[in-house]
Amino acid sequence: QVQLTESGGGLVQAGGSLTLSCAASGSIVSINSMGWYRQAPGKQRQREMVATIKRGGKIDYADSVKARFTISKEDDKNTVFLRMTMLKSEDTGVYYCNAAVLDSREMTGDYWGHGTHVTVSS
Repeated sequence: QVQLTESGGGLVQAGGSLTLSCAASGSIVSINSMGWYRQAPGKQRQREMVATIKRGGKIDYADSVKARFTISKEDDKNTVFLRMTMLKSEDTGVYYCNAAVLDSREMTGDYWGHGTHVTVSS
């Protein structure tokens, strides 16, 4: 099985910076893509894509975070990072790591971390 472990969440003032990390471990053959999704406070709000990065390096960002967030990865460590700058109160939420993984059974699966909380105070 594959596990995703997130870290780096916390409380930060508006305009500040925060870096999230996510490490994948387990029966991994290769990782096709990794990314970050977030869920704003409130049960009625859905999880939205923030940034994704594919194996070859192709990156996609949500329009709301372009020019402020940077996604990167270290393939040797199966780790993805999200560097967040110029944070706004609307960035507050639970951030979830996602990975599309080819496992030892030669099956592609979609895996999620448990989430890390980010709170931006204005």
